[in-house]
Parts: sequence; C-alpha cells; structure tokens
Amino acid sequence: MEFSAVLLSAGQSTRMGRDKALLPINGGVLWQRQWDLLGAVGVSDRWLSARAEQAWVPDGIAIARDRMTGAGPLAGIAAALEQMSGTHLIVLAVDLPRMEPAWFEKLKSLCSPGVGAVGQRDGFYEPLAAIYPRELARDAVARLIRGEYALQRFITAAGAAMQSVEIGAAEAAWFANWNEREDLTANQA
Repeated sequence: MEFSAVLLSAGQSTRMGRDKALLPINGGVLWQRQWDLLGAVGVSDRWLSARAEQAWVPDGIAIARDRMTGAGPLAGIAAALEQMSGTHLIVLAVDLPRMEPAWFEKLKSLCSPGVGAVGQRDGFYEPLAAIYPRELARDAVARLIRGEYALQRFITAAGAAMQSVEIGAAEAAWFANWNEREDLTANQA
C-alpha cells in the first residue's frame, strides 16, 4: 500500500471570520503545522486543497482544486482521490490543531487493499482525519454531481471499504477543532 495525503484548507472560515489556515500556532501558522504533520506520516505525495483566491499558498506546493465550489470537504477529498498516485488518501482538516501523527499510524494499521479507515465516536464518523481508499474516487465524484455532500453518508455508503475504529478517551482531544473565535481562545489557553 502507498499513502498520499491532502490537507483540506479551502473552507471559507465564515464562523472564524478569517482564514483558519493562517491562524498562529507554536510560532508558526496552522496550515504549515498540519502540512508538516502529513509529511511525518510517510506519504508518497501530498496536496493542499485551497481556493484560487488564497494568495498565501506558497509556490512549489501541489494544489488540489475542488471540482465545484460550495460542496464542502467532499470536493477536496474527491479532487485528491482523482490526482493521487497512492492506493490510499490520508485526509486532514486544517482546523484540527491537536491532531497527532499517532492517529494516522493507527488508521494505517487498519487499512488493507481497497479498504480505508476512519474514527468513530458517539455514533458519528470523524471524516476529516481519516484514510480513504482510491476506489472511493468514483463514488465521491458521483455524489458531488448529485449534490450529496454529506461525509457521514459517504462513509456509510462505502460499507466494507471503510473500517471504523472507536476513538479512545486519550485520542478525543486530537479532534478538537477551531471553527470560531471562541475555539481559538479556549484552545490556546
């Protein structure tokens, strides 16, 4: 198996009021922290899912452009699934500042040919820190065309192509996200 990766940073950051990718963290910015994390988990290639107007994107970084705007994270996942060279796609949202490489190592151990892995807690999947098999590319694109953007339904429909694992108490903190200014203040305290 060979793993590719995409960092989802094309969201509008409406609730935050500014581009989440550029939020300060540990002396740097959030997108760079997440980009480095993806590099640390052993990927053959990686993309940044970004909007055309995000002028901060550095030269030399591969970009996965959404097939359609306003379709949420599924659009970035679909674009990367179509472009990747690996057998599996590691997906990470830019607004999960506490995510650790250990999570992806755990998910990688659950993957097999044609089967990805996703965490689950309280009956819901955590689709923005997951691994998707290349075989889901066609379904992802078909869902975009039909206007079906919900990742919970996408994963449920994948059936045996997505292995789920319960997120443990120690891992739960890794999934705290920054969506609003209050999240930023609370998480940096």
